[in-house]
Amino acid sequence: MKLWYNAPASNWNEALPIGNGRLGAMVYGIPDKENIQLNEETLWGGGPHRNDNPDAKAILYDIRQLLFDGNYEEAHKLANAKIISKVAHGMPYETAGNLRLNFEGHENYSDYYRELDIENAVTKSIYTVDGVKFEREVFTSFTDQVIVIRLTASEKGKISFSAGMDRPAPAVVEVKTKGENELSMTGTSSDVAARGVKTPVEGRVKFESRLKIVPEGGTLAATDTSLTLSGANSATLYVSIATNFVNYNDVSADEHKRVSDYIAKAEKKAYQELIADHSSYYRSYFDRVSLDLGVTDSIKNPTDVRIKEFSKGNDPALAALYFQYGRYLLICSSQPGGQPANLQGIWAHELYPPWKSAYTVNINLEMNYWPAEMTNLSEMHEPLIDLVNELSVAGRQTAKDMYGADGWVCHHNTDLWRICGPVDGATWGMWPSGGLWLSQHLWEKYLYSGDLEYLKEVYPAMKGSAEFCLSFLTPEPDNGWLIFAPSTSPENRPAHMPKNVNIAYATSMDNQLILDMLTKTAEAASLLNTDSELIQKIEDTLPKLAPNQIGQHGQIQEWIHDWDSPEDKHRHISQLYAMHPSNQFSPFRTPELAEATRNVLIYRGDPSTGWSMNWKINQWARLLDGNHAYKMMTDQIKLVGRPGTKGGGTYANMLDAHPPFQIDGNFGFTSGLTEMMVQSHDGAIHLTPALPDVWPSGKVRGLRARGGFEIEALEWENGEVVKAVIKSNLGGNCRIRSYSELVTEAGEILNQAKGDNANPFFQVPSIQEPLISENADLKGFEVKDTYLCDVKTEPGQTLVLVRK
Repeated sequence: MKLWYNAPASNWNEALPIGNGRLGAMVYGIPDKENIQLNEETLWGGGPHRNDNPDAKAILYDIRQLLFDGNYEEAHKLANAKIISKVAHGMPYETAGNLRLNFEGHENYSDYYRELDIENAVTKSIYTVDGVKFEREVFTSFTDQVIVIRLTASEKGKISFSAGMDRPAPAVVEVKTKGENELSMTGTSSDVAARGVKTPVEGRVKFESRLKIVPEGGTLAATDTSLTLSGANSATLYVSIATNFVNYNDVSADEHKRVSDYIAKAEKKAYQELIADHSSYYRSYFDRVSLDLGVTDSIKNPTDVRIKEFSKGNDPALAALYFQYGRYLLICSSQPGGQPANLQGIWAHELYPPWKSAYTVNINLEMNYWPAEMTNLSEMHEPLIDLVNELSVAGRQTAKDMYGADGWVCHHNTDLWRICGPVDGATWGMWPSGGLWLSQHLWEKYLYSGDLEYLKEVYPAMKGSAEFCLSFLTPEPDNGWLIFAPSTSPENRPAHMPKNVNIAYATSMDNQLILDMLTKTAEAASLLNTDSELIQKIEDTLPKLAPNQIGQHGQIQEWIHDWDSPEDKHRHISQLYAMHPSNQFSPFRTPELAEATRNVLIYRGDPSTGWSMNWKINQWARLLDGNHAYKMMTDQIKLVGRPGTKGGGTYANMLDAHPPFQIDGNFGFTSGLTEMMVQSHDGAIHLTPALPDVWPSGKVRGLRARGGFEIEALEWENGEVVKAVIKSNLGGNCRIRSYSELVTEAGEILNQAKGDNANPFFQVPSIQEPLISENADLKGFEVKDTYLCDVKTEPGQTLVLVRK
């Protein structure tokens, strides 16, 4: 559970990430010129604002008619002119700057080693200069809300360095010392304007970063903008960062008081108490899950070497480390009460990072949270739930003012200010289904807990999203199906369309999201015994929705028309949402749709951007093809940033490369490996559904399944389950699917399952019959025979099952 290297980081993509949800840092580990790049989760450009375009309402009928008449280019131009926001661009997440520590004379070092210990969330670097061993330990305290740096040496009086702070231009900051042992950097976030708009959104996030040095021995001195420590035995450094952010409508907090309070609290503790409290808090989450896929000699190599050689050899322990690294990153970037992990988690070193490091909600933000429930990090899911609840409030005005619609809407991108209008042009932004996808997480979280009080809290957001569906649906001209128009199939276009003209109607992903939103809201309302009229309206609407269609190439159609091309290698596979993360398609229930899903994956190809390859790992796992899922893992775990490499993969610090860095790929990998070991979306807990041949034996502990079940232990040998320990937290029926016949420890044969939906927590939406082209040569997806059994459980009961 360590990433380790025998050289310091030469660039940001080799630095090691630490974080506590609110604070993030990238540690380079450079002996003579250490750089610790800093982040704070609420330091974003701009300030509270809205970006709705009220011109949209007047042209909604016209743009729909243009689409129905086939005038897509004109519709695209009209959307850019009257629907895309002219008020503001989405705001960027910004770096808080850098802490620079300069150690004169440390240029010539030897015996270098650095590591990131993800069992304790601590990074360290060790090296020798002139026979003296130096060690630096750095962590972002979960319990005391400061970054702590500990500097020690093997001989007394050897700790000497100077400290300064800076932030990239054109940021305006003031750096000054406060007494002999404190250094402060203050500033305000950037002004940001939309493309073609001269008046920017004013930067209103004020921040302060403060360093305090507490030495043992030695002499501290200060200049106007730096601190110097000479001849100390050791030193503890506290870095505190805070902003004036209160919520998306309020920036009235006192950042200076916050910074002072954090340091005052932390410095009351001894260093060993600080690190012990920090690691204890972190491990209360991380230690819930363990995974053992086996160990080979590859583990002896530095992490970057292992990444480089993964596809050529056998390193199951690196796959397990990659899995756990995703859990580490989620704990470090998404804590209860804080902001969700953004496009780069919490780590960004620029004022305007790639894609603003914002919340892209046409796949990326959702992917960040795929592992949350299944890998026993439910608390880390809470910031996303909070964001959806806030968008459900902000997005009501957007729906009303832009479309004259009920409920709430969010398009493809949002930010700290919870904007809900479309940005970035019609090519990307003309997609009104962001709220629908985000709202699936409200229901998913319930499926794992069965907590009706929680469901009651999030139901208004679900209801609002369903109300938008019902209000925005309109009949398309050929079949009278109720569909969304205008929209897109995220970021893709049919080959015959002009470049960047993506606008469309009745795209398959929209149809699938609408089905999920309506069926799940109706189910939630039924469970809460409320809104019977809404339930009836949904039931009346469902038969009128557009079905999934299988096109001439035997593929799930991406658009309402059969426009797909086998030459299309686009990174988005939006039409396959129904297979994953939804459960509308299934090898067991809908074999034709499963085969058509596979056909799309085959012609799209394996190599792609990082997050796309990790989505495909999940897709292949849902198709029960562990060997292809593993093949995708070998495409992902390849070293990016060295000569000759192209496309997505992994940087030396094991962060996902789009390229550039996007954290969603890390989370998608963790989710995908989990789906290979346990699935619970399809009416049963399926044990080892998609193990590859390269992992014949292994064991995992602590995964969760829908229905309130925890997999306390799962072991397999020669590809077959030999033991499963399942705890039922809620009681009720536990349906188990396995390739091996399982019995109780006493040898009792379990009841053979009957029916498709015995457990009320395993909800499978109504599946509409697909339209299959006469040209589509489909045989139906063939799956390996499985054993299916039902066990009635009481709350708190633990099942111990073994291979017959």
